[in-house]
Amino acid sequence: MSQQAHRLEGLRDSELLWTRRRDVLRAAAAFAAAGGASAVQAQGLSNIVQMTGDVLGNGQRLRREDSIQSGDTVETGPGSTLVFVIGAAAFHLRQNTRLRVERGRSLNFVSLLRLLTGGVVSAWGRGGQRLVSTPTLTAGIRGTGVYTEVRPDGRSYFCNCYGTVALETRGESVLSQADYHQSFWAEVEPKGGRLITPAAALNHTDEELEFLARLVGERARWEVLGRKGVKDGRGYMDERPAGAHPAAR
Repeated sequence: MSQQAHRLEGLRDSELLWTRRRDVLRAAAAFAAAGGASAVQAQGLSNIVQMTGDVLGNGQRLRREDSIQSGDTVETGPGSTLVFVIGAAAFHLRQNTRLRVERGRSLNFVSLLRLLTGGVVSAWGRGGQRLVSTPTLTAGIRGTGVYTEVRPDGRSYFCNCYGTVALETRGESVLSQADYHQSFWAEVEPKGGRLITPAAALNHTDEELEFLARLVGERARWEVLGRKGVKDGRGYMDERPAGAHPAAR
């Protein structure tokens, strides 16, 4: 597998290649022309960058000119997607996703992203610690890019695409420090005595993280370093033995 390849489990390739669509590129250009996240916030404009299909905000159908605020619950239907920005955080919801963005110290600060179903790619700018949670996992993050997915079998998939993340579930904790996609399962029942176990890099692409990071004025770690690593889920720029994954130690 090449460094740029991606593995799929339960998703179609088109769900990962949305950044290449012409309408998405136009929408991102329009968002940048409006001045980006800070200008949109100051002017009271819509913070929805791109939306496809049926999307609900607090149970009501969202329109392109609406805004999503911290404290809202957002839900995408079949074949629907949503890209939006709140403060220094950008999100891409896959289809059949339901999440709540909890309010932090201000209206435009997300303190907690609570994913209930589906999958979300997110890029977080610098600032105080924020949390991403699922039914089986809590992740404390600072200035990072992550992919989170809740599986039908109850397990959670989490990838620290770059940055530092503290993972915790039911008394078990792991510290993840990664330059290039360090991936985990949060199990419903222990496997080999562990609730947090190593995973491969699944169901998300570098381009998605790069796109979202640009929306909040950031760059992915591999863009800063000028090279990409080995996309095997271990999180490193170079080959490492299997035991190097923090959930396997």
